[in-house]
Amino acid sequence: MPTTAISLPPTPKRAHYDAIIVGARCAGASTALLLARAGLTVLTIERRPYGSDTLSTHALMRPAVLQLSRWGLLKPLLRAGTPLIETTTFHYGDEEITIPLNAGPDLPGLIAPRRTVLDRMLVDAARKAGAEFLHDVAVGDLFADTRGRVRGVEIRGAGRAALRLSADIVIGGDGIGSTVAKCCDAQVLRRGTVSAAHVYGYAPVEPGAGYHWYFRDGIAGSLIPTNGGLTCIVASVPTKLFDERFRLDHFRARMEVLEALSPALAEQASRAPDDARLQAFRGVPGYIRHAHGPGWALVGDAGFFRDPLTSHGIADALRDAEGLARAILDGSEAAFATWQQERDLFAHQILDTTDAIAGFDWSLADIGERHRRFSAVMKAEVRALAAHAIPVRRAVPAMSGLATYREPANKGEPQAMAGSSLYRNRTGVRP
Repeated sequence: MPTTAISLPPTPKRAHYDAIIVGARCAGASTALLLARAGLTVLTIERRPYGSDTLSTHALMRPAVLQLSRWGLLKPLLRAGTPLIETTTFHYGDEEITIPLNAGPDLPGLIAPRRTVLDRMLVDAARKAGAEFLHDVAVGDLFADTRGRVRGVEIRGAGRAALRLSADIVIGGDGIGSTVAKCCDAQVLRRGTVSAAHVYGYAPVEPGAGYHWYFRDGIAGSLIPTNGGLTCIVASVPTKLFDERFRLDHFRARMEVLEALSPALAEQASRAPDDARLQAFRGVPGYIRHAHGPGWALVGDAGFFRDPLTSHGIADALRDAEGLARAILDGSEAAFATWQQERDLFAHQILDTTDAIAGFDWSLADIGERHRRFSAVMKAEVRALAAHAIPVRRAVPAMSGLATYREPANKGEPQAMAGSSLYRNRTGVRP
């Protein structure tokens, strides 16, 4: 008699991990990769399917490409068909400035991989290093000990009863609407002042194309070559203008913006198939959240978000993942404080220079200077990244009897007992 195979939900291999990461996109998967390579037990939980797409305009700037090269992932991304970007062109009204990118051993050019390629590759590399992943599973809440230190997560999935898993640290790599940030009531240290909306789609592009960034009074756009012989073409406007003109017809409003920026850019966008779908992000003001607390930390957009117009989100995620991994491996309160200080040093500068561009209060006479200020921040960021070694677990003499991994500060506080309260969040304490 034939039988039907039943697909069972994935099950964690352990009840306790050195680190549990919520979110398996760029920030979470990168953190998992670095911690697993250092020998820690890591579980990463992602509510979306493995290899799924997400909102992104793909463009990576120098700091992100440097990180991927240092981690051994740049060449695999190029082998996967991600085009190498060797020039970037700024279009200020009718003026055109093309800048060749100086190649080096760790920075042969720039890349803009589809997220179905980049995120999958980061997950696969982390798995190879020993990290576990649960996809299609949601974290419902965090739980804490009697002193308020986060001790783990409660997960839920289709066909699964709620399950608690404990960890020395819980990391929120779960984006703007971070569950970890909400449960831990992470303080917002600073809020940005502007927001821009971005509507994008894909069209065929000739091999060898570079980045193109377009600016006219009150509007902006970009052409970003990515995988599959396609380019991502973006129309960017202030959120107020998006609400007024884009809500009823994204396609028509986007094409009007692209035509105003450059008839050639609009013609390129018109090459998309008739059934091609557009993606839209209405925009939210940037913010910087406090990055860590007892038993928890935030990485990527969960901790720091800036408008996508400067294409620096993935670079921020990879930089902060490496800094957080270094702090976790050290384990001291001083290391976490140092990480946050370094993160905030760049976060404030990046938010300043991004808001200066995404606010659309510039003229064509001064937008170039604002880009040069942003470029100076990135150059300093590259120098700082190159000065740090890749995080590794501290070596200790053989037979020393000492653990090779120092647990995070405050780990010695009382553990939550079965049936104890979950971490108090904005919905109240649940039994």
